[in-house]
Amino acid sequence: MTPPLVHLEGVRLALFSDTYPPQMNGVSRTLERLVAAARERGAAVRVFTTTEPSLQHRDADEVRWASVPFWAYPQVRLAAPRLIAARTALAEWKPSLVHVATEFGVGLAGRSAAVALGVPLVTSYHTSFAAYADFYNLGALAAMGWKYFRWFHSAAARTFAPTDAIRKEVEAHGFRHVGVWGRGVDGDRFDPAFRSLEWRRSLGIPDDAMVVLYVGRIAKEKGLEHALSAMRELAHDSPEIRFVFVGDGPYEAELRAAAPSSAIFTGRLSGVPLSTAYASSDVFLFPSVTDTFGNVLLEAMASGLVVVSADAGNTRELIGSDRGVIVSVDQPGVIAAALQRLSNDRSQHEAIRAAAQRWARERTWSNVWNGLFDEYQRVISAQAANS
Repeated sequence: MTPPLVHLEGVRLALFSDTYPPQMNGVSRTLERLVAAARERGAAVRVFTTTEPSLQHRDADEVRWASVPFWAYPQVRLAAPRLIAARTALAEWKPSLVHVATEFGVGLAGRSAAVALGVPLVTSYHTSFAAYADFYNLGALAAMGWKYFRWFHSAAARTFAPTDAIRKEVEAHGFRHVGVWGRGVDGDRFDPAFRSLEWRRSLGIPDDAMVVLYVGRIAKEKGLEHALSAMRELAHDSPEIRFVFVGDGPYEAELRAAAPSSAIFTGRLSGVPLSTAYASSDVFLFPSVTDTFGNVLLEAMASGLVVVSADAGNTRELIGSDRGVIVSVDQPGVIAAALQRLSNDRSQHEAIRAAAQRWARERTWSNVWNGLFDEYQRVISAQAANS
């Protein structure tokens, strides 16, 4: 039986985030869904975020603060923490709840304003700082970073982590009042029914090839250097394995230049073309150990793909023991061997696909929002009871 919807009539939600559409990444997509779902269930929502040069229109309930590209990563934009502006805006708009989704300029202003005005505050943790610290060899700076993140989230009545594995990670670093806000998948958009032999042929892929798909930002921290090494290892001896990359990012030019000529880069896709790319592939490669969730994993599983994923706590939680293949992605030879086994014995695909698809289909967005919005209501009620 479908559980009843948790409604938000009368709730005024202020969301602060340094990333939001038209930026395209897992966090911005999730927050866009959050705003739409909260409004559908009766809430008024105002979003505070950064400016975007490509933005063609302005939502009356979006407040965008001047920002500049981050020098080390131009796809990320940084804004100064406008503390007074945030406090003034919240005092005028009178939110019943503030949700801060990022720990940088915009998020810092939202945290400060909520604390100063006594508005109930929740935060969410979207970036695995420990993994990024290891990837970029931050060393002693990692301890300072954890100290800042611990302070930042300590003001919240509830901090939401995307998986139980990430919840345990941040609690080990002193976070308190941590809950899990998972992710869902739209089973109508991601379904094997979108599979298209014509799509494969249009890309020059033989009918009997095993298509290995990557969807996401093309960036080094996604583990794509290891995927590249595996791809090059397979290119000469295993022409029946073809790689398709969907997305764009700062590592794209370098990856294109170094990849075998048989690798296919489609650029960013959305809507039916994205659904078709998923369903028309056979294996999904997820080499990242820096993601806290990986929405694309659910999309791939719902689309009927066999997932080959990095050996990380959060992905192990999603893949389980029978819903995919876990590999040590820092060993390209291991990735290549896993893909070769899947190509040599495709009979094993069906059992993995079936288990993965069943599990993914149970992760509906409706249930996800019920859990999160119930937490919202609890935080608001607790604050009112203590006032």
